Amino acid sequence: MLKTRPILRATAAGLSDVGLQREHNEDSFVVLRECELYVVADGMGGHRAGDIASRLATETISEFFRTTANDDITWPFHFDTNLSEEENRLLTSIRLANRQIFERGSRSREFHQMGTTVVSAMFSPRKGRMFVGHVGDSRCYRARNGSLTMLTRDHSYINECLIAMPDMSEEERNALPKHVITRALGMGDNVVVDLQRDDSQVGDVYVLCSDGLSGMVPDQEIHEIVTSAADASEACTRLIRRANENGGEDNITAVIVRIGSNEDATDSADQDRSFGTEDPTMAGPIPSSKNPA
Repeated sequence: MLKTRPILRATAAGLSDVGLQREHNEDSFVVLRECELYVVADGMGGHRAGDIASRLATETISEFFRTTANDDITWPFHFDTNLSEEENRLLTSIRLANRQIFERGSRSREFHQMGTTVVSAMFSPRKGRMFVGHVGDSRCYRARNGSLTMLTRDHSYINECLIAMPDMSEEERNALPKHVITRALGMGDNVVVDLQRDDSQVGDVYVLCSDGLSGMVPDQEIHEIVTSAADASEACTRLIRRANENGGEDNITAVIVRIGSNEDATDSADQDRSFGTEDPTMAGPIPSSKNPA
């Protein structure tokens, strides 16, 4: 008798903190349970424009997913027949967020040149697959079978240099300017979005985060925390605590998605933090000083 493949399910939680050296939080995140959608955005721009940009990104993406749930509206961009429905929804929602941020910045001197990175993931229980779209240096990792894999590629100046010149010495790498990104939402009327698809397995843990986490906590520690935590909420709390212990130089945001099966017991501790910019129970200051190239 053939063994049927278990139907996968996702549980998730998100948390954001100002960090120890910032005055306000320019990160935003969303966990949209009904659409299996998870988003982290890291804003940039003076006079608090960064938090406006990141919030516009998360709100626009989540609202697009809500309104297209029943396929009853006209999409604002061409539907790419070479992509799956899930990829088209991610691509279109991010492009729409880019347009909203760019137009808001174009109309206001206060918000001129504001922008945000974004990493967005949608889980399909039917296909057993995670779809990821991103712009900038906010990341998506996957923990599986004792290792942590980064599914995204930073759109940063230093990363572009390393790709072009992989034999650079450590001294040359250290001389490159840090925190300069080459792609972000809001920098122009159009944006190039990178898309990934990942076949999920029971036990997988996905980590979506801003660089305030990935820049302060080594990958090995991220892996240890997310695989040893009792649930997604605990993993978020421990990751942010560790980033602050290591200096908390930037805003810190993490969304954790754990993959199980419908045969698993429901984890009531997960999915309890679903939308926001900052958890008031977390101590410390906050956000981002990115400079787009």
